[in-house]
Amino acid sequence: MWFFRRRRESKHLGQFGERLALRFLKRSGLKILARNYRCPAGEVDLIALDKTTRSDVGAETIVFVEVKTRSSNKYTDPEGAVNGEKRRRMRKIAEYYLATRPADGFNARFDIIAIVLGEGKDPEIKHIPEAF
Repeated sequence: MWFFRRRRESKHLGQFGERLALRFLKRSGLKILARNYRCPAGEVDLIALDKTTRSDVGAETIVFVEVKTRSSNKYTDPEGAVNGEKRRRMRKIAEYYLATRPADGFNARFDIIAIVLGEGKDPEIKHIPEAF
């Protein structure tokens, strides 16, 4: 029975982290386009629009965000869980998303938001733009 309890706790932890990440991105000025976007290539936690890049790179940027939440970083940082396979899958998801929408003229970017929820502490949120 312990397996199911831990799995459920992990799911709730991940959902809580995604809500924190969503709020963080909104406060940073990004517009949320999709949550838990699924397509034949897989699933990505958040897709957002960053309009601030227009002045820097000449175009707005569609941001594909993977959120990793941990109750501690005792063994490894949360962002370390975004391995090569997950990165490959996120690129395929981005290709599919951009191909099925009028996305000409937009840049694409892959970000990671790593969250550590320490007991009795405020959440530590680390935003890694252009993670790969």
